Amino acid sequence: MDVTLLGTSAPAGLPRPDCPCAVCATSLGDHARAATAALVDGTLLLDLTPGAAFAAARAGHSLGGVRQVLLSHPHDGPPVEVPAGLPQPGRVPDGRELALLTGHRVRALAMDSPGTGYAVTGPDGRRLLYLPPGCAPAGLEERAAEAAPYDLVLADVVGRPDALARLRAVGAVGPTTDVVAVHVDHDVPRGAELLRRLAAAGARAVPDGTTLVAGAYEDVPDVPRRTLVLGGARSGKSVEAERRLEAFPQVLYVATGGTREGDPEWASRVALHRERRPASWRTVETQDLVPLLGQEGPPVLIDCLSLWLASAMDSVGAWEEETWAGGGERALRGRVTVLAEAVRSARRTVVLVSNEVGSGVVPATASGRRYRDELGRLNAAVAAECEQVLLVVAGQALVLRG
Repeated sequence: MDVTLLGTSAPAGLPRPDCPCAVCATSLGDHARAATAALVDGTLLLDLTPGAAFAAARAGHSLGGVRQVLLSHPHDGPPVEVPAGLPQPGRVPDGRELALLTGHRVRALAMDSPGTGYAVTGPDGRRLLYLPPGCAPAGLEERAAEAAPYDLVLADVVGRPDALARLRAVGAVGPTTDVVAVHVDHDVPRGAELLRRLAAAGARAVPDGTTLVAGAYEDVPDVPRRTLVLGGARSGKSVEAERRLEAFPQVLYVATGGTREGDPEWASRVALHRERRPASWRTVETQDLVPLLGQEGPPVLIDCLSLWLASAMDSVGAWEEETWAGGGERALRGRVTVLAEAVRSARRTVVLVSNEVGSGVVPATASGRRYRDELGRLNAAVAAECEQVLLVVAGQALVLRG
């Protein structure tokens, strides 16, 4: 089953008309995207958009063989003109299945927002899932037993990463499923940044006019098993780390800061982090990281190593010069080595967060300098065991490795 993407953008297109944002201002020429529409085997058109016939011609196809046009979402604005020879577009009621003379079968799926998703099975048995913009499937749990992995998924990965998490939770998206982002809007800068964010979710983006082959998974990006996210205070490092796992279900969030009685500002920070996290994530407050890294299971997010280090330094007496020289330094280095080895041998997906404090002024106290130095050593040791290392500055992630 071949699927040609006549467009890959949100319904308003990219750039949006009259939008002054930075993404729209730079989405010109080859970086421009038309509203999403997918031509399946030249016979089924999913979503009819302005200029569909010209887009098909540019991609080397014709709409002359289209026998069915299905709409997935409400179309705002003036009606789209139906090119001559095309059947009138329509929508299939949720739960109904449509059989085409070409051998394709289309089942309509209910969404959690206005729209209809379509599961298409081709004559060759390959399976495609097409989701409308801003939508995630509803009631997937009821069909969990029958949900075999799709070969190809076209979805709003940037706008609704939780849709991908739901599909993974029931086995509808597997390691060989080719997840391609469509309905791409101006929420993420184009180019390398878009591709990087999608790759972290196990998805990719392609230009308008690309023809995809369902079942060909060679281009499915590998999700890094270990990622270290560094950054200064309020740099956006925690948001970046959370974003990397929001397309995965049942993430284990490991908070190393613990609770601080009588500190309302700390409680406010913790509450803010919890509100950001998906409801399906589980939170554990602990600094015993090595056993967690050694277990099989869902992805784990550790936030953060800098607080783990402060606690470890407390436990070895790092702030007392005599204790530090008498074995505390050796004990701390041993703990760091054990942690780095646990990261190296981890079999689950791991995202770690840590502060980067070595770029500012030299701390005024000996204890501050010691903490800065040991954190630098810890970050270097963990980074050496990670496939991907990011530095977040002013909310922008710079790739240092991977």
